Amino acid sequence: MSSLVGSTDFEIRPLTTIEQYQACVELQDETWGAGFSERVPLAILKVSQILGGVCAGAYDADQRLAGFVFGMTGPRDGRLVHWSDMLAVRTEVRDAGLGTRLKAYQREQLLERGVETMHWTFDPLQSRNAYLNFSKLGIVAREYERDMYGDTDSPLHLGVGTDRFLAHWLMTSERVVARLAGELCAPRHGALPDAQRVLDADEVEGLLHPGTPDLGNRNDQLFVSIPADIAEIMRRSMDVAVQWRNATRAVFTHYLNEGYEVRELLRAGTTSDYLLVRGEDA
Repeated sequence: MSSLVGSTDFEIRPLTTIEQYQACVELQDETWGAGFSERVPLAILKVSQILGGVCAGAYDADQRLAGFVFGMTGPRDGRLVHWSDMLAVRTEVRDAGLGTRLKAYQREQLLERGVETMHWTFDPLQSRNAYLNFSKLGIVAREYERDMYGDTDSPLHLGVGTDRFLAHWLMTSERVVARLAGELCAPRHGALPDAQRVLDADEVEGLLHPGTPDLGNRNDQLFVSIPADIAEIMRRSMDVAVQWRNATRAVFTHYLNEGYEVRELLRAGTTSDYLLVRGEDA
């Protein structure tokens, strides 16, 4: 068993009782807002496991649900893949690495069933989550979906839409195995001297605004800036947050359609930079 999963701080195991499933529904409300219309009900959480899905919780020493992961398994383009639909961790333990451990548990369960590819979606403007996905888990992103889930009633999504990256997690690849083991770290900015920036950030009156997207660059490596904290920008100016959505949407849809893939998220103070790689290097 992976050391990421075998921590003594939390026990990760499948949900089995009605009370456990109900606690999972309640944690969804705490995470995405009470009565969140996209929440997964108890019945689907339970039935999904009968059909090869994963619904597991992380429990602390007092048997309190600290986090959960949920996903479904099925064919995509003729291959059996797993779609990880939800992952949530309580606010007070979000710096404990529990999200990574839940993903590692999910991966182990699926590999035992012969499933080697996992997908999920995430907001490209959410720097913290993106850093986990790229740097800790070793995903790549090759698809960008505009308004993936339409308008939702979650306070996390209001005003900026639901544009999403589709994560490609090739669970047996050398990259993923090394990232999970902590043996391969993301590159630093200084190690990428040839990368060119196609979206920058400009500070105006103490608030980060997006620059003008450059859609004509053909360099093999590109940087795309995003705010390190989009929630703070949303709090201060929803108009500026929407500008960030529109600018990043233009950049990502253009370059991913040109054959680039998103390989990393590099943190740099008040901003973070996505690294896009083109051609046979992608």
